[in-house]
Amino acid sequence: MMEGKQVGVIGGGKMGGALIGGMVSGGLLPASALTVADTDRTRLEELAKSYGVHVTKDNREAVRGADLVLLSVKPQNMAEVLDELADAIGPSALVISIAAGIATTFIEERLGKGARVIRVMPNMPALIGEGAAALAPGSFATETDLKLAKRIFDAIGITVEVKEALMDAVTGLSGSGPGYAFLIIEALTDAGVRMGLSRDVALRLAAQSLLGAARLCLKGEHHPAELRDMVASPGGTTLAGLKVLEDGKLRSVLMSAVEAATRRSAELGGRK
Repeated sequence: MMEGKQVGVIGGGKMGGALIGGMVSGGLLPASALTVADTDRTRLEELAKSYGVHVTKDNREAVRGADLVLLSVKPQNMAEVLDELADAIGPSALVISIAAGIATTFIEERLGKGARVIRVMPNMPALIGEGAAALAPGSFATETDLKLAKRIFDAIGITVEVKEALMDAVTGLSGSGPGYAFLIIEALTDAGVRMGLSRDVALRLAAQSLLGAARLCLKGEHHPAELRDMVASPGGTTLAGLKVLEDGKLRSVLMSAVEAATRRSAELGGRK
């Protein structure tokens, strides 16, 4: 599906780098088919050395002749970048944006010409190939475009398709979710240290416990509540701990965190 395609990547930061690595290391296309633009010369040198891709500080050069354009820029810079690229991106190019809060209609209006746009919200674990990404097509994107985008992001984790109206919720849940998980792991580690474990041992046990629990959920054989009950023996240690978490309203706090992050995503995109 990607054979013979040329790809221009605008923004070679952590997430852009993860996408580049996924495409090249996953064998989706050769490094010679990618051109990456960034303002950071050192970062460009790192990407060229690591993956063998073409690099440039000129955004227009990166997208010229590209069949696929990946926009990995900060939301506040998107308007400026789109205005710069509007007449450089070819009319047949597919544009994929991973900028939080930026609607496909905003990109379509800036690029014009019936631009085919797909909005994606990936998350930080994509850096190690364990990401979760949600895809939402714009007005002119085709099923073939969606399949292509899915293939790219499947190379660095899992993908789901959602309606664009739900992308702020995706941002609040999976986009921001790793941050919540890191805080929980940190707290569990501190608790283990408080109970006498070394920090290294406590961190490994805490992180692996969440990883294992997540993988059990992803198998899809049991609802998380069923899995919780399987761990919580009557009168046992887990129930004692769960009572403290419920008394502390952990469930409510996490739900409120997702709600707050969802609202912030809407604000970044100029929605209230």
